[in-house]
Amino acid sequence: MTLDLSHLTAAARELAFRSAEDRIRLIHGARWVSYPRAQIVLEHFERLFHFPPCTRMPCVLLYGDSGIGKTMILEKFARGHGDQYDQKEGKQRRPIVTAQMPPAPDERRLYTSILVELGVPFYSTERIATLEQLALTILREVEPRVLIIDEVHNLLAGSEREQRRALNVFKGLANRLRLVIIAVGTRDALQAFQTDEQIVRRFDPLELPRWTETDSFRSFIGSLARALPLRKPSPLTDRECVQFLLSRSDGITAHVCSIIGLAAEQAIRNGTESIDRTILEFVSDRQYLQPS
Repeated sequence: MTLDLSHLTAAARELAFRSAEDRIRLIHGARWVSYPRAQIVLEHFERLFHFPPCTRMPCVLLYGDSGIGKTMILEKFARGHGDQYDQKEGKQRRPIVTAQMPPAPDERRLYTSILVELGVPFYSTERIATLEQLALTILREVEPRVLIIDEVHNLLAGSEREQRRALNVFKGLANRLRLVIIAVGTRDALQAFQTDEQIVRRFDPLELPRWTETDSFRSFIGSLARALPLRKPSPLTDRECVQFLLSRSDGITAHVCSIIGLAAEQAIRNGTESIDRTILEFVSDRQYLQPS
């Protein structure tokens, strides 16, 4: 029997012929699904990446609820700008460097986080000035165009003085290295950044809000449905499915993906090969979706 798989992407059509267990394993694997909101953010990041070096580099604070999709967007952006080896000069260049704001937000731990990401050996007992100089030296060596600092909402765990000194590190790195900084965190990060007028002027806030019943959300779940190797089309963009997904997920991207992924698994196991409202309710009512 010939299957009509016109509802799937080309890649998903090939996967649809695999065994049930193979398809279930693939469904629960991480995948990039494009949608309008993410494309806007990625295009903005690309403009920043190619921004010519100057004395006042543009920077961004990307914020939103946990699970809203910030990490997936950043990983997609970073994959497009992998490390490069310059054979002529015999050195490695890293167009994008990613570090994390430590839970205890002070200068020492921030420089330590950057050095760990760069794979640089150092003594943790070194003076802050030494760690700073080492970080600056290695960053100049690898020549990043963008420095991503994740979990910046951790700033609020520090004292007012610690917050200000950590924010000064951001300003110093952007000014001295002439690179773009993309700070990433929850809504609390916005509160932390608003304590410093210079940071407010330097970092443009960019929010990833929770999903609502919009064409953009329908586009997202429609794209997700086309990427799932189910052998029959799923009416996920129908209004009843859209409203159900929003009500059960609270508009959080990770929860939406979890519900749909578990529903796709159930559709394969019961042989329906399609996700409808009944299956969505089944996986939710059976508490397959665990709270984050």
